[in-house]
Amino acid sequence: MGSMGHRLLSGNEAVAQAALDMGVGFGAGYPGTPSTEILENFSALGGRAEWSPNEKVALEVALGASFAGARALATMKHVGLNVAADPLFTAAYTGVRGALVIVSADDPGMASSQNEQDNRRYAVAAGVPMLEPSDSQDAYDMTAEAIEISERWRIPVLLRMTTRVCHSKTRVERRRTPTPPPATSFVRDVKRLVMIPAYARPAHVRLRATLAEIAQWGEACALNRVIAGERKLGIIASGISAIHAQEAAPGATVLKLGLTHPLPIEKARRFAQSVERCVVVEEGDPCLADALRAAGIAVEAKAEAFRFGELSVARIRKLLKGDTSPGFRAPPGKPPQLCPGCPHRLTFEILRKLNCIVSGDIGCYTLGVLPPFEAMDTCVCMGAGITVGLGLRHALPPEQARRVVSVIGDSTFVHSGITGLVEMVYNPPKTGHVVIILDNATTAMTGLQEHPGTGRRLDATPAHPISFEALARALGVPRVRVVDLAKESEAYEGIVAESLAAEALTVLVARRPCILALKKNKE
Repeated sequence: MGSMGHRLLSGNEAVAQAALDMGVGFGAGYPGTPSTEILENFSALGGRAEWSPNEKVALEVALGASFAGARALATMKHVGLNVAADPLFTAAYTGVRGALVIVSADDPGMASSQNEQDNRRYAVAAGVPMLEPSDSQDAYDMTAEAIEISERWRIPVLLRMTTRVCHSKTRVERRRTPTPPPATSFVRDVKRLVMIPAYARPAHVRLRATLAEIAQWGEACALNRVIAGERKLGIIASGISAIHAQEAAPGATVLKLGLTHPLPIEKARRFAQSVERCVVVEEGDPCLADALRAAGIAVEAKAEAFRFGELSVARIRKLLKGDTSPGFRAPPGKPPQLCPGCPHRLTFEILRKLNCIVSGDIGCYTLGVLPPFEAMDTCVCMGAGITVGLGLRHALPPEQARRVVSVIGDSTFVHSGITGLVEMVYNPPKTGHVVIILDNATTAMTGLQEHPGTGRRLDATPAHPISFEALARALGVPRVRVVDLAKESEAYEGIVAESLAAEALTVLVARRPCILALKKNKE
């Protein structure tokens, strides 16, 4: 395999390039920062990719492609893997034919997320191998390695990225000669692919045996390597932490882990015994430290203060010194806000004026919680705007329940709001409910991606647009109305007030395209 030249790529771009070079025939995902650009770049390079309604669908479609023998890629941000967890756990039992690589992009520090969960725990819980790149070259190499591991052991592989690796650009050498996607066909294998209990029980035993084989291979594989230095200090690290640690302590000996599940326990044991002091440096939860200590390896874990946010060179220096003082903090930046002219602004102005209790959702409209609107009272996860609102309606005294309004964006509605609408029709609150779908014809917060309601696919080719109002009527919502905010802005407040007073199940589709999306679509 000869070199294909050097380029400056982000981690996301490197994953896309590796997927293309390795003959990945299909990619599916849901846009979510910091993972979004992977499939966008894969498509731009000529790969076949799609935005799915949500991450569960994306993983299941990718799994089906792998059953056919295709090499497949599923991408999502960390909270997206929560949505896809159901197929993930069972896919570890069924295994795959063509490679299946699942990219989980974690967000330490919550630059654009509602929590700081550490998805390394998913690899352990589901029983799938996990690779963690440290920079763009790693992202390229480990995507290729993940494909090979997946096909060698017929198992899905988790490629765990973080925001800093996804978005930072480093030099990348294309080490793989591009290969076309393999031919596909279906081979019937009921005992592997149909997970009834009689077949799932031996599948679980088979999975554990496979993980034991991979663990043995990982003890000597090049993904886990020692960077020689002084014996006085040894550092065990993975991901971006390994890069920062080398800069923070240039004289230290470092065990840089690329395969972090299954962990190379004996390699780590020998490493810890070879140095005078061994410290585990990792962002997020103390996953590595806990596992190594459980194996009886004498390592130092970080103090609790370093569990939060991203690690940096400066923070790692403090970590190694045992210094938990706050230290320097960068001055706060300008608070985010809805764009001037954003069609969502009017909705939040009206909801505040009407003194509504607003159950919100995930998207750029979440900024309605901030001044000058301050018109959002809850925001939990994708789709919870509708369902949390229903819970409030069920539980509050009638005078308060009548003020509850659910707000959800168009892409989020398709992602996980439809089942909430089914819940609303099936178990209607006594006071009715009002759901406002803020339809700006794009997935704005993550960079103006398409979704099933826009009439365009990931590559901008035409698609059948889902009609939210027709869907609501088909489900049996008695009051459904589309509000054209370009023409009915003056009447909008009265429409919302009337809907609240009706005490009936109501869906308002507040429709007006995002200004930025209009500009993008014209280009």
